[in-house]
Amino acid sequence: MKKLTKHKALFIITLISILILFGGSGYLIFTISKLNNIENTLRLVGSILLVIICLILFVLSIRFLNKYKKVKLIIVIILMLLIGGVSIFAGYNVDKIYGALAKVSDTSGYTTYSSSLVTLKDNKADSIKEISDSELGILSDTTSYEGNIIPKEVIKEQKLKNKTKEYTSYIAMIDALYNGEIDYIFLPTNYAVMFGNMEGYEDIKDKTKVLLTQTKKVKDKSGDRNSSNTKAITEPFTILLMGVDSDAEGIANGSFNGDSLMLITFNPKTLSTTILSIPRDSYVPIACFSGQRKNKITHAAWQGEECMMNTIENFLDVKIDYYVKINFAGVVQLVDTLGGVEIDVPYNLCEQNSKRQWGNNTIYIEKGFQTLNGEQALAYARNRHPNPGKCSSKWTNYTSNDFIRGEHQQEVVTAILNKFKDIDNLDTVYKLLDTISNNMVTNMSTDQILSLYNVFKDVASKSAGMDNMADVLGIQRLKLNGYDARIYDYGGTNLSLYNYVLYDDSVKAVSNAMKENLGEKKTKVIKSFSFDINTPYEKKVIGADITGTRSLVQLPNFVGQTVDYVRSYCSRNGISLSVKGGNGYVLSQSVPSGANIEDVNSITVTAGGTTNTTTITDDNNKENDVLEDSGVLPPEPDEPKEDPEDPPAGPGEETESGDSEESQITE
Repeated sequence: MKKLTKHKALFIITLISILILFGGSGYLIFTISKLNNIENTLRLVGSILLVIICLILFVLSIRFLNKYKKVKLIIVIILMLLIGGVSIFAGYNVDKIYGALAKVSDTSGYTTYSSSLVTLKDNKADSIKEISDSELGILSDTTSYEGNIIPKEVIKEQKLKNKTKEYTSYIAMIDALYNGEIDYIFLPTNYAVMFGNMEGYEDIKDKTKVLLTQTKKVKDKSGDRNSSNTKAITEPFTILLMGVDSDAEGIANGSFNGDSLMLITFNPKTLSTTILSIPRDSYVPIACFSGQRKNKITHAAWQGEECMMNTIENFLDVKIDYYVKINFAGVVQLVDTLGGVEIDVPYNLCEQNSKRQWGNNTIYIEKGFQTLNGEQALAYARNRHPNPGKCSSKWTNYTSNDFIRGEHQQEVVTAILNKFKDIDNLDTVYKLLDTISNNMVTNMSTDQILSLYNVFKDVASKSAGMDNMADVLGIQRLKLNGYDARIYDYGGTNLSLYNYVLYDDSVKAVSNAMKENLGEKKTKVIKSFSFDINTPYEKKVIGADITGTRSLVQLPNFVGQTVDYVRSYCSRNGISLSVKGGNGYVLSQSVPSGANIEDVNSITVTAGGTTNTTTITDDNNKENDVLEDSGVLPPEPDEPKEDPEDPPAGPGEETESGDSEESQITE
């Protein structure tokens, strides 16, 4: 009886072992089957061998059980439990990695926009039901989801009888709220981050509160960029890296800050790479603005990544295959998880922390080669000017601008790549996956992300023994060259803003370099090369030294000029003119000086003298040159001189507050 009982127990143990063996092996085979483009042959051969081993152990277990060869059966049971257990463990890890990558991938072709009803913090209303019959501020742009479309849906769904008041820009709405002209306005939910680094709006988060937030999921107009993009990673591709500011972890869709833009082309066949950091103040046509009105490129991000990508594609004439949005807060965790990154810091500097806080939270970095932690790496990548109003002279004795910041960002990206190839700890992999999945999103499919394994494997094998993986990638740096201009943002924020106007030839050179790396254009072969043995060789930065004609034509200051002079100027440039007052000297003008004349269709001037109103319209094309002194008309007045305390010394130059690129000082 005891022998039978023992035999029965052994039978049950054998059955359980068989189930664990086949269950674990099946789970592992299923999970690794999802790893498309990764070691396809190895995965197939491994799966077949695993199935064969399982069948052999199964047959042996049945045979030994029938003949009751106890010792041999126990050995087989141990093997089945071992293989089954290892398979379950391996399958779990593969599934976890795949799940994290799938979370990063967003190929839905949809963008989620979010709009909030905002009021001043001292307003007694705490919900939308308490706003009585007050007017509600919305954007006049009917294509804006967060400023116009969603607000109108809220009004309809909430059955509100309130009238709406339209504004041409978010800034105009915020000013109206601050000035008491209106009590409630609709802004993008991310408004505190979007506008909190602009002069005069630093405390917008503390001064306002949200009464209601509503989101809307919208199919992208060019949704095929995501859902239908099956371009193999084995072919040359472009990828746009966009740094996103956020108060917390996570990636928000819709509006964001476009301060950090890096466009990369990569050719997996040649392992050659081009990297372009796009200055945030680059003055380019914005794809989603009415008439593609020119503006600083960072404002394209206010309409989401689709607007940003279309804008960059249009002015560079290069198709963007993929994008990656990275939350800055995630960079801190990423670097810390990697154990820091090695950077040769060129000078002492100080910067805000990841939450844009100064005071006791200020980040200080000393000059020299060192390992930077997450907060320091982010501060180094963000820094683009000294902060004399925030730190002592020890930390502010240097010159920087948006271009230098772009170089710093490239250094940090390269340093992170160098650390990736040294990862050999599963716990570190898990932490990285958690950080990446929570703070990064891309329009690559999961299979396309996985296919990068082969590229990384190739680069890692060729960089074995090297300190710098970048040496294998043959990185070619690109730079957009241009000139400084303060331009009145007519039809937008209606502020006089610093912009960086790009030279057409520099843009063309950068575009050609990208196309050459992508194989879309034949590479020019350099047949001769000269060098000086006493001078270290420095690789040329394409586009950096290229200048050209300054094509920007800005509306002059007509005050003090005669109406005849203004009439002639407007006629030559196709601008409709209305004159109020007399025909003497101009006292004021409806469109301030400094506006791009491409944006000005009409203007009204008020002049002294006898009362008279005249309207002249000229449909001729606007000319690209200013009216010169002909000897008949008085000479055009000089452009207003810049405030010597606020010179635009470089892209992104900020005011003394050190917190803003924007200026409310109109010319």
